[in-house]
Amino acid sequence: MIISIEKNKFSDAVHTVSRFAERKSSTLHVLSSILIIAGDEGIKMRATNLETGVDLKIEGECTSKGVVAIPAMVLQQIATSFTQDGKINIEHIGDIISITSGTGKSSIKTVPYDDFPSIPFPENPKNRIILSGTLLRTLFTSIASCASSSTVRPELASIYLSIEGGVLTAVATDSFRLAEKKVPLVSKGTQGRFLIPAKNALDIAQALPDADVIVSFDEHQCAFVSDTSMLVSRLTNAVYPDYRQIIPKESVVEAVMLRKDFEQALKRTTIFSDTFQKIRTGFDPKKNLFSLFAKNADIGESSETIPARVSGSALELSFNHRYLSAVLALTGAESITLLAAGVGRPLIIKGVGDTSLLYLVSPMNQ
Repeated sequence: MIISIEKNKFSDAVHTVSRFAERKSSTLHVLSSILIIAGDEGIKMRATNLETGVDLKIEGECTSKGVVAIPAMVLQQIATSFTQDGKINIEHIGDIISITSGTGKSSIKTVPYDDFPSIPFPENPKNRIILSGTLLRTLFTSIASCASSSTVRPELASIYLSIEGGVLTAVATDSFRLAEKKVPLVSKGTQGRFLIPAKNALDIAQALPDADVIVSFDEHQCAFVSDTSMLVSRLTNAVYPDYRQIIPKESVVEAVMLRKDFEQALKRTTIFSDTFQKIRTGFDPKKNLFSLFAKNADIGESSETIPARVSGSALELSFNHRYLSAVLALTGAESITLLAAGVGRPLIIKGVGDTSLLYLVSPMNQ
């Protein structure tokens, strides 16, 4: 194999593909490697950890064909060391690959690639939709934080995706808070639902191009295919809880306020939250105020009042401040609506004019 690639394109490709290589020690060493393929389809890089996989096309010149596996960590370190523009030349002879850049040359021992597993592709091509990579990236990165970080219940450590009636609905919950985002689709024919592990979704999000992506899925895996790449993840084999049962149908009080007022007041109040990260919220319909209060025995206390349009009954609820602030990454609306169903009941937060979002957070004990 003899190939030539621009340094910046090589570095970008290595950093993207290395996300999908096995990070932990493995008995199958090739899983910790990046496969470079030079052939009739051009130059490609592949990696898989058996949970996720990537096949990425790279622009470059191919003088002679070949396949080689190189430790991902070594390639990452080399890619990070490049500073100036220009090309690198890669030549494979025997069990050594040479990477030449300007006046420098690195010789790396390769890994036998015969055991490199094939990257599975969904078998049912009927289940497919087309979305922009930018939209998918935003969807995954914003909602994944609401999934559980524990794998004790794998369904809660996943993002639930449902396609129905021309709408893609994405849901994530850790049982303390829940986020639901809806995206309209151009094609209304596809129906289906699946669970993708949240950590896999985050790795895929970082590797998605901005251009349109074809999302296809079957019972076991989903794929994200563009002109330059194929990204694959195994799916979670579990039943997602019927989350709609916990969404309150009615509210006792509603408050509408500017998002920036809420964000700034919350940021100041959290400085004084206790070891449980608790802050108290208050709805005052008589004065049209929404309040935040926090007290820490070691620091002091803080109270904030926000002008709001409040209707309903006066109410106080306490929350983990991290769960309240998480909604700010889910909507860009200038104003937000808070709907409370009563003491001990979940709080619903929506963006005014943003019908795509429903965010729910459970209160703490007063």
